[in-house]
Amino acid sequence: MTYYIAKTLDVPFDEALAKVAAALQEAGFGVLTEIDVQATLKKKLDVDFRRYRILGACNPQFAYRALQSESMIGTMLPCNVIVQERDGQGVEVAAIDPIASMQAIDNPQLGEIASTVRGMLRQVIEGLE
Repeated sequence: MTYYIAKTLDVPFDEALAKVAAALQEAGFGVLTEIDVQATLKKKLDVDFRRYRILGACNPQFAYRALQSESMIGTMLPCNVIVQERDGQGVEVAAIDPIASMQAIDNPQLGEIASTVRGMLRQVIEGLE
């Protein structure tokens, strides 16, 4: 089982980033955090790295339901979505598969929520052009 859902886009990085944010918002997700991995690695380690962003996406309704069914689930929230340059091969967008990330938790209610969120994230990723 793979632990992510991915698609490669043939658009510039900034355009891909904007498309991902818009698609997430359309699907009811907000972007709570944005980590610029390239800038962080340059600042902290003085290394050059490709353009790579981690977006912390959250659907408040499902996050609330998950927190109600499993108090420690916050350790796995929000859902991470990455946007990264792929050496002349476009821009890859990938999202965590909530089912894969929550396999260790034995909670049927949480499984139902993860399945729904997985479907939503899959639609977001597959719908990108």
